[in-house]
Amino acid sequence: MSAETFGPAIVLVAPQMGENIGAAARVMGNFGLSDLRIVAPRDGWPNPAAETLSAGAFEGGVVTPTVFEKLEEAVSDLNYLIATTARQRGMEKAVFSTDEATAKLASHAGKTGVLFGAEKSGLPNDAVALCDAILTYPVNTAFASLNLAQAVGVFAHAWAFGTTETAEAGLNPPADRQALIGMMEHFEDELDRAGFFFPPEKKEVMIQNLRNAFSRAGWTDQETRTFRGAVKALALGRGKARIDRKD
Repeated sequence: MSAETFGPAIVLVAPQMGENIGAAARVMGNFGLSDLRIVAPRDGWPNPAAETLSAGAFEGGVVTPTVFEKLEEAVSDLNYLIATTARQRGMEKAVFSTDEATAKLASHAGKTGVLFGAEKSGLPNDAVALCDAILTYPVNTAFASLNLAQAVGVFAHAWAFGTTETAEAGLNPPADRQALIGMMEHFEDELDRAGFFFPPEKKEVMIQNLRNAFSRAGWTDQETRTFRGAVKALALGRGKARIDRKD
């Protein structure tokens, strides 16, 4: 494992138990994250309990812990921040799933970080207010509480998986505009043949709505080819069904 910092910083805001700090560091090391920032830990630092639960993650630069008194200091060099919280807090922020969050972080040109709150109370509103977006996990709403180290582990695994997929994306490049337009026109032609655009005066608006939806999806070149194949198969099937009905 390289000793240099990799991936977004993991920022623990006012963590209470050294055991959770150590366990969070351990799972960070498991999935290739190295920059651990600890804000105002309740039991101070260094913490023997954290060392024990880290299973050696603090040795050899696998995970580098840095302690700060204030959150503002801990995130001063970061360009993009995501807060982990189970609720939106009434703030107008983008709310991401783990896949969306890791993709956003991986694509961001600047330094990034993910904030995790204290075991008992989570992140305070003023910490969430500093962040660009919110990350929520699809947990059981009747029992949404995660242990701090578990919460870090869920993100760390998603980061490792998501960045692996991103690294391999060159094998399947994004669709260029020509491929996307060709796919949309193919779909629209078949919809027209099927009588979908009714009444005729609404056809233009309906096409605009479809294209808006398609354009937001971030299609790859392979996906456009697969979709066109699916449209062709459905069209052939519809023709066969008409012949069968005539028989």
